[in-house]
Amino acid sequence: MISIKSVAIMLCLLAASLTQVRRPVPKAADTQASRLKAHHISLAKGGSFNLNLPDGYEITVAAEGLKRVRFMAESPDHRVFVTDMYNRADNRRGAVYILDGFDAASGKFSRVIPYLTKLRNPNSIAFHTDRRGVSWFYLALTDRLVRYKYIAGENAPSNAPETLATFPDYGLDYKYGGWHLTRTVVVGNDDQLYVAVGSSCNSCEETESVRATVLKMELDGKNQRVFARGLRNAVGLKWVGDHLFATNMGADHLGDNKPEDTMYVIRENANYGWPYYYQSRSKIYADPKFPDAEKKLAHQNVPLAYAAFSAHSSPLGLEYFQADASGARAAEDYFLVALHGSGLVRIGHGYRIVKVAQSGPPQDFMTGFLEGRKIHGRPVNVMRFGADGFLLTDDYAGVVYYVFRKR
Repeated sequence: MISIKSVAIMLCLLAASLTQVRRPVPKAADTQASRLKAHHISLAKGGSFNLNLPDGYEITVAAEGLKRVRFMAESPDHRVFVTDMYNRADNRRGAVYILDGFDAASGKFSRVIPYLTKLRNPNSIAFHTDRRGVSWFYLALTDRLVRYKYIAGENAPSNAPETLATFPDYGLDYKYGGWHLTRTVVVGNDDQLYVAVGSSCNSCEETESVRATVLKMELDGKNQRVFARGLRNAVGLKWVGDHLFATNMGADHLGDNKPEDTMYVIRENANYGWPYYYQSRSKIYADPKFPDAEKKLAHQNVPLAYAAFSAHSSPLGLEYFQADASGARAAEDYFLVALHGSGLVRIGHGYRIVKVAQSGPPQDFMTGFLEGRKIHGRPVNVMRFGADGFLLTDDYAGVVYYVFRKR
């Protein structure tokens, strides 16, 4: 399991290394030429296919039989919690599960324990122990952010939830919950909550100020304000040192190959352009749908991305990995980013894990989720697990994979 002490040490080291962030690469890409080795996967429900990884890595099916399994977090007592949004037909049957009893020899969890059930689109969770020593479990639902006092070892909360914030939950799609009805919560290194709230549409001028933003608030939900704007759907949030990184999905009406999907270093009070501007080939362009865009937001004030991906590849979860000082691993620190994949299978963008280093374009790290037009999986979230591995959720196959470096 991940040591809290080791994570703290890692974050201290990262603060210095990330004081300067690179500009985006000249051209967005899902892939750069690399050699990946095939690993055969057989699922209990009958799926059989190959997933491809760099040489020296192995993969196991750590847990299966889930539904729309999404984001993970490690509890203060070193248990793995994961959300499950069930399916698109009934968005009130979501759950949070505990993945328990991990066996390193088999690479599998022995038990999947329901922690909370009957939830509305539970996408994201977070744990935090405050300065008084009280541990909290934060849960982001479509319409609200709640928290429970977390008691170590409990397999269900023994206390009632506190509602910290409410969010818009209506629209014309997905059981009237509107577009982009996932919410993502993280705790910053400043002991503040950061919550991503997606747009209500593909491309429009929002009437509610919380849409297409990252919000900031106290740990108890007080003093809520907008931290950053212009993010159409920032599902992945990750603090690294003093920097908040976010993935973001571009609009759907500009063709198969633009705009680029993006990954940003989020800065307070910045506006990342949506719906007036988009990024393509590392340049910012005005969306022709809004001919008066310059009156609303100055072109030069829209930041370029830290990294860019092919249009409609749908970047979601991201995790940071530190290079090994011995040189046994990569020569520089890097992120792994889950590209969930385009809803238009014919485009073929996404459906993979990519490596984003501080130099060069994104590189394939894990492929095989899409074979021709056959979908085998859609990756969602990456979470470090142990010294040499990570867990990966797949909300199409209902699977959690364990990927690790062979010793």
